[in-house]
Amino acid sequence: MTSVARRPGGSRYLPDLTTATEHLSVEQTRITVRTPQRRADEYFVRGHLEDAFDFWAAAGSAANVAMQLGWPEVAYGVMESKVESGALMKHPWKRLRTTEQYLAVAILGTDEERAAYAEAINWAHRQVRSTESSPVKYNAFDRELQMWVAACLFIGFEDTHQLLHGRMDPEQAEKFYQSARPLATTLQVTDDMWPATRADFDHYWNVACERISYDEQQAKFINDLVDLRMINPLLGLPLRGLLRFLTIGSLPPLFREKLGFRWRPIDQRRYDNLFLFVGFVNRFLPRPLRFGGFYIVMRDLRRRIRKGKPLV
Repeated sequence: MTSVARRPGGSRYLPDLTTATEHLSVEQTRITVRTPQRRADEYFVRGHLEDAFDFWAAAGSAANVAMQLGWPEVAYGVMESKVESGALMKHPWKRLRTTEQYLAVAILGTDEERAAYAEAINWAHRQVRSTESSPVKYNAFDRELQMWVAACLFIGFEDTHQLLHGRMDPEQAEKFYQSARPLATTLQVTDDMWPATRADFDHYWNVACERISYDEQQAKFINDLVDLRMINPLLGLPLRGLLRFLTIGSLPPLFREKLGFRWRPIDQRRYDNLFLFVGFVNRFLPRPLRFGGFYIVMRDLRRRIRKGKPLV
């Protein structure tokens, strides 16, 4: 059994990961990536999470939110949040901007920039706590809930990156994984909570996925998100079918099953073929076009810090 760090004093959500037995398999908790394995000399740029900052990564963003909301404490923290200015269903474009800026500053930012953005997020998180009427108890400062969210973010980046550029071998996957630690540690997650190795992370992930559950309210929220109920219907209607297809395809089988999403073998073949095509086209697109979005939001963040403007 691999050794996985856990929060001092034990976990309120998971068993002791150093002794916990996995009851779920990778076939249940991860999507299948059928793109060919890349050769060592083909590894994209420098083997860092920054290499996954491709605009195609947005294809699985709704699926990633659905995965995060699989822990009820995270779901109700989002659905009951009193921070209206950052509410996903009321201000989707602002929420998109702040989420992308968090991802950008975590990986591209300096220690000072990460600290500034973390403090801005802390201001919002102080207002996200359960009440007596909440179905579950939650607190946005809970490190284990933040660890789960960060783990989902990493899974999303790794899956999309491999769909576009080919499966990584163990050495490439380890290097990519180690660069992802700031996704968690930019907030309250301590360094020793991030599993030490890629194999340790797999163990954490499979055990953590055993907590996945969706009630009717969670499922409705996710379906409203996938159907783009929060944006203008004139814009949302043409994109609804494609987003639902990409979302269901980007969810591991366990999550699809829990949400009651139908996914047929023919759907999987279409999904695989789509990314084979997109990955091929992607080779010929200039890097500034594919990566420009994250660098733009990073410049905007630096401008906001410089001018003393609100960051979230």
